[in-house]
Amino acid sequence: MAASNSRRNSCSFINLLLSFLNFILFILSAASFAPTISLKMPPTSLGWAFLTISSISLLSSFIGFYSRLAHFCYITHVSLLLASSTGQLLGFLALFTKEESSISMLGSRRDPREAKVLVRLECGVLMAMFVMQMGVLILSFAVHSCLVREYEGLEAERDASVEKRRAKIARVQEESMANAEKIVELKNREFDDKMKSKYGNNGSNWMKNDV
Repeated sequence: MAASNSRRNSCSFINLLLSFLNFILFILSAASFAPTISLKMPPTSLGWAFLTISSISLLSSFIGFYSRLAHFCYITHVSLLLASSTGQLLGFLALFTKEESSISMLGSRRDPREAKVLVRLECGVLMAMFVMQMGVLILSFAVHSCLVREYEGLEAERDASVEKRRAKIARVQEESMANAEKIVELKNREFDDKMKSKYGNNGSNWMKNDV
């Protein structure tokens, strides 16, 4: 029982931490739209790629709040996390290693210094989202395993209670049968005693012979 309570407390803490990280990821995903939109609107193909990464990350953080409600939501959440993490890593590497070519591909008409600031901001946000998303992914696996262990523990407790109930019922039945046999034996003895007292030994022998 103590182990079960400790496991539930641990799962509750991980759940709380996962919800907090999902909330931070939701905010970062929403904020990541601003630099790309600020660089150029409508965006270029590279801009659309960054907006798609942000959208997938935003969707994954939103589904993360409901991923514990159903197995399908959990699978969808993990798939979106992996897809958006891959996109974030590739986007970060593209902006970090090829800053000038990325600015030109984004087609920004802003001042070059402003464009660099926005690109570096987007690069930092993508890196923060990637780190946060890795944390969410690890905690999602931990929460899922906690829920599986808790379900298995509940199944084991239910099986144990059923076995105890069956054993108790069997014991009560055995005691009832033993009591019934004692009652029958006691009544037979009382009947024999009545016959002896009423007819004496002859009557008792006659009753035995008659039986």
